[in-house]
Amino acid sequence: MAGDVSDRIVVMGVSGAGKSTLGAALAAALGWRFLDADDFHSDAAKARIASGQMLDEAERDRWLSRIKPVFHGPHGPAVLACSALKDRHRTSLLPHRLVHIAIDEALALERLASRAGHFAGPSLAPSQFATLEAPDHAITVQAHWPTPEQVAWVLARLD
Repeated sequence: MAGDVSDRIVVMGVSGAGKSTLGAALAAALGWRFLDADDFHSDAAKARIASGQMLDEAERDRWLSRIKPVFHGPHGPAVLACSALKDRHRTSLLPHRLVHIAIDEALALERLASRAGHFAGPSLAPSQFATLEAPDHAITVQAHWPTPEQVAWVLARLD
């Protein structure tokens, strides 16, 4: 399913929801670029997150300002995996479509505890859930669904 250069999808949710997994699979299914917002964090921000501290709004704004030119760059359609927990974060990214991965805190904690090699750990989960402003207008998938089922659900709703 090819789109034009205005096609931009943000896959959002709390840490441990599966944004990167779904985002990469969705981008592959669409034949689009995949971007992971985690790749745009500074080393200092990664260290802060690894210590269990959420970024403040100024740090989030700097992070989002590094993402936007790449997400909206001249390289065609893209799927971006990004927490985008607040409405203002999602609005600033100007996605064409929004996909929200819904997950309960117990499953998120389980996933974060078993995830190796990532800077965001289980201590971050409570603040992620406290910050989350669930979107009103999004394609919502359940985190416990298998990735192929999530992709099929999203694709069916993009048309």
